[in-house]
Amino acid sequence: MNASAKGSKPAGATGGSGAGTRDRPWKLTTPSGGSEFLAFRDESLSPPALVVQVGKTELRYQLRCLDDLRVYLKSKGDWVPLGGADELKPAADGTVEAWGRSPKNPVGGWYGLKKGLRGRFGVYVPPVMKVLGLAEVENNPKNNRMRAI
Repeated sequence: MNASAKGSKPAGATGGSGAGTRDRPWKLTTPSGGSEFLAFRDESLSPPALVVQVGKTELRYQLRCLDDLRVYLKSKGDWVPLGGADELKPAADGTVEAWGRSPKNPVGGWYGLKKGLRGRFGVYVPPVMKVLGLAEVENNPKNNRMRAI
């Protein structure tokens, strides 16, 4: 399944509401349940982006991160810790956050597109993967993990 394709939630998708478009964004919560945010796909941007709106702050990640992360999770074959760190803070090794900024991932570095707002990949991308039916994501107060479906 091409996660970056347009359309509504696929069968089996859970959590959130909305269609994932600018006009009808997904209304999601972080894995810990501590914050709500909006997310949508914007293929008109260059490069196409997953846009995350947290209050008045807008973060953007390369849209291909959804497909690339799914491949990575499948290659791991088990639960992967999410992590979650701002851009200027180090990401814990072996986490989704670390992979989202690693020179060894398919884009050779950051999936985040806005300098200063490139981190938090392990916080905002997993709930989108969950709503698309691409991954299971734990929702505990701390130390959450995810795995491909």
